Amino acid sequence: MKILSIEQVREADRYTIEHEPIASIDLMERAASKVFQWLEYRIEEAETVRIFCGMGNNGGDGLALARMLTERDILPHVYMVRYTEKMSPDCLANYNRLLKETKVPVHDIRTKDDFPALTPKEIFIDALFGSGLNRPIDGLAAELIDYLNRQKAIRIAIDIASGLFADSPTPAGTIFQPDYTLTFQTPKLAFMMPENDPFVGELVVLNIKLHPDYLDEVETNLFVTERPMMEEMIHKRPKYSHKGTFGHALLIAGSEGKTGAALLSAKACLRSGVGLLSVLLPKSSWSALNTYLPEAMLYTIDSLRPGRNERCFDDFDRLEAFTAIGIGPGLGKQEDSARALKRLIQQCEVPLVLDADALNILADNKTWLEFLPTKTILTPHPKEFERLFGKTANSFERLELQRTMAMRHQIIIVLKGANTSIALPNGSIFFNSTGNPGMATAGSGDVLTGMVLSLLAQHYLPEEAAVLGVYLHGFAGDLAEQTYGQEALIASDIINHISQAYHHLTS
Repeated sequence: MKILSIEQVREADRYTIEHEPIASIDLMERAASKVFQWLEYRIEEAETVRIFCGMGNNGGDGLALARMLTERDILPHVYMVRYTEKMSPDCLANYNRLLKETKVPVHDIRTKDDFPALTPKEIFIDALFGSGLNRPIDGLAAELIDYLNRQKAIRIAIDIASGLFADSPTPAGTIFQPDYTLTFQTPKLAFMMPENDPFVGELVVLNIKLHPDYLDEVETNLFVTERPMMEEMIHKRPKYSHKGTFGHALLIAGSEGKTGAALLSAKACLRSGVGLLSVLLPKSSWSALNTYLPEAMLYTIDSLRPGRNERCFDDFDRLEAFTAIGIGPGLGKQEDSARALKRLIQQCEVPLVLDADALNILADNKTWLEFLPTKTILTPHPKEFERLFGKTANSFERLELQRTMAMRHQIIIVLKGANTSIALPNGSIFFNSTGNPGMATAGSGDVLTGMVLSLLAQHYLPEEAAVLGVYLHGFAGDLAEQTYGQEALIASDIINHISQAYHHLTS
């Protein structure tokens, strides 16, 4: 799914009006009807619906919604917030139609004295400003939003919360805080930013059938992953395949006291479909791997140099057997490991994924970024990203830095978190649509590394391995949440649901 700028959305509206063709007032009717369809069966009898409308087209959406609710014997209260006396033409048309065709109480709000007295069981609908805002809200509208945010109620924003900027950082000021945002056709970029979470709530994208020709042809480098795309991306397994068909991965992980990270990553790699997995571990962890994961093979080095450090990764040989290599979970930052990592980066000729301490070593030696093989995948969390590439003032700046670094070094950067962003070497960014807060637990990132490594080894393109791996990881986490809840979810639960995630996508 494409993420469009506000100007592109407006152009989509114009194109639809011209080429469908459809009158703008009827397109507003279509949008309001989608909100109505989502809302009608979610209203309990005891709830009072209050719709707060501005003077523009967002207010027109709210007025049309109020009229539609009466068709289901729901009598909402409408409040016109008179921050100006001039309504947009479509807003005015819906205002007059509401007065003419219904008995909906319509109240004017001109001062604080006009704010309604509210009861505990309420639904507030924000139809004040929508996506056209270009300055912070102040005055009467700001006071009203502050008043509504303090109440105990279900809060719903139509299209975007009033006060939130869609395409850029929002200046300090008053912003409506919804439980749900019902947006039209495509998500806004602002919805993907962590600092905006209080102003989005649960996001629902309503398809209002803007013209498909425009949506297909409009150019953007911002996308949200969707299930159909992932279903098409998964490789079909040939009937006469064998373990060699699905690649041989090498996982370099673990150090003394950090075997668990390596074991989680290794099991996730196997569960994600790789044919063969070898694991390079410190000697002290060999028995743990053999006991915990007999399907994995130990990678041992034939020519041991004198004085080798057997407590950490410090050497390797014979890379020609592997179709992909992953390094980092539980690795540690010892000098021996840093030297070996540098040599690996310089000699590696197969797809590579770096995580955890491999990234921290890289952050201490930033000139090595120039040596990374093309389309190497880095999977930092926000602090690791900051250590690698520098601090930024907000998530919009960080996103641009992520894109810039991916293009400059021709690598893939997976910035982990809610709506994990995946920056590709061509400048495109994919935001992930799966996952939940229960996955914010030790070892979850190690699981992701193993899954991405597995896909790389199976000959998925690096771009596919990153995007699909993140989606499957989040999907498995969502399935695990259904069993364990968010609070009790641990990393191994994600691994145990990878098979179900695959099943859902392939059946």
